[in-house]
Amino acid sequence: MAQESFNDRLALITGGSSGIGLALAQLLVQEGARVWLVARRKDVLEAAQKTLLSLSADHRAEIFAADVTDAKQVQAAVDHVVGAAGVPDLLVNVAGASHPGYVQETALGTYHDMMNLNYFGIVNMVQAVLPGMLKRGSGYIVNFSSVAGFMAPFGYSAYVPSKYAVRGFSDSLRLELKPLGIRVSVVFPPDTDTPGMANENKTKPYETREAFSSKLVSPQEVAKQTLRGMKRGRYVILPGSDPALYYSLMHLVGNGIYPIFDLLLAQARRKKPSS
Repeated sequence: MAQESFNDRLALITGGSSGIGLALAQLLVQEGARVWLVARRKDVLEAAQKTLLSLSADHRAEIFAADVTDAKQVQAAVDHVVGAAGVPDLLVNVAGASHPGYVQETALGTYHDMMNLNYFGIVNMVQAVLPGMLKRGSGYIVNFSSVAGFMAPFGYSAYVPSKYAVRGFSDSLRLELKPLGIRVSVVFPPDTDTPGMANENKTKPYETREAFSSKLVSPQEVAKQTLRGMKRGRYVILPGSDPALYYSLMHLVGNGIYPIFDLLLAQARRKKPSS
């Protein structure tokens, strides 16, 4: 089967200043793509740009600082990219974060923060880029969800709904946009060794660490397998062995997975220090 080439394609990546987003940007630059990164912190973006420029002899890496939760900033970023380089051929929505914790200790504002960043951040970007793609009649949108986008782990009551929403939004986009020449993929990455994961560990409940933690995968490996799925035209992309296993289990046993989780949690609680 012929694989898609990203040579000379214009790629716009959110959350591209670190972690999976930056790792994927590096691979795309090496593939010959023209890459634009969008993230909030300009200083981190500038450092990421230097990394990309070291891989690109013809300076195919640009940046724009914007908060994806702010629709006006997103539109300004997209307008700038379109004015400078044209309508993106590829939109990759990686920006996201998690704040785990016991549900009874999770503030209402955290639920809003998770939805605003993980879900509406993607919606904002798609709304801004889509008109240009539709007018041209081509494009490719890649949305990052999570394993928590199809299977709810303990301690992520604010995060899980936002990632389920990404999956549902991507399903809707795929159905509507495929006849119009626009491809869509949704990525379900595993626990990845990123700055976001380090921050996540600060509030992760004991039971989550004991019963649901798995070996961290490098962002480079997640990016590599994601790009492979993109090249092969896959709608669902499952980087790593754990997401593929869990995805298969959920489709095989459905809600039957939760009694297994109950058992794992019971075992974890028996080990929990009394303090």
